[in-house]
Amino acid sequence: MTSKDTGLEAAYSLQTPDDNRDLYARWAEDYDNSFAAAEAYALPQATARAYADAGGAGPVLDVGAGTGLCGVALAQAGIAPVDGVDISPEMLEVARGKGCYRDLLEADLYVGVGVADGTYPGVVSSGTFTHGHVGPEVLEELLRLAAPGAVFALAINGAHFEAHGFDAALTALGDRISGLSLPEVRIYGDGATGEHKDDMAKIAVFRKV
Repeated sequence: MTSKDTGLEAAYSLQTPDDNRDLYARWAEDYDNSFAAAEAYALPQATARAYADAGGAGPVLDVGAGTGLCGVALAQAGIAPVDGVDISPEMLEVARGKGCYRDLLEADLYVGVGVADGTYPGVVSSGTFTHGHVGPEVLEELLRLAAPGAVFALAINGAHFEAHGFDAALTALGDRISGLSLPEVRIYGDGATGEHKDDMAKIAVFRKV
């Protein structure tokens, strides 16, 4: 496997669901070491912290769970049970090995998640609302599967937020949500060295009415 096969630039260049499945099938086994550890990836911890600070509890759905980094951070914050959903079965297998998930679901967010309306009192996402992945269109699906009063903490890459109209999309939700705040956090920690080491994210924190 070469650096051209995987990596952040490859992830940011994805265009279709099949592109996502292909990349993460090849990257899953080494993702935690070659990316998360190597680049001091801090967004999962920041997302879990924002969720806990907003009063979030379990059960919570980790959207775009990947290899389970946010699930681990939630567990470390004492939040359980945690379910995860991701488009990549290979990434979900790595997440399963971390032992912090009650259930793991394979799904394309643009097609829909196979759970009933109002299932979850909490929804988090870290690293999925970013270049080459998903946009604000999936907010409707996440609201559907959330229970009334559900706490959301959705980390959104800062440049992606601006480029794809997340501000307008969140505003358009109107009185269907309450208490919206958008704290900014660093995506990577002090040990990061790549060209994106100073990138920021906004965490959309709110409740479903």
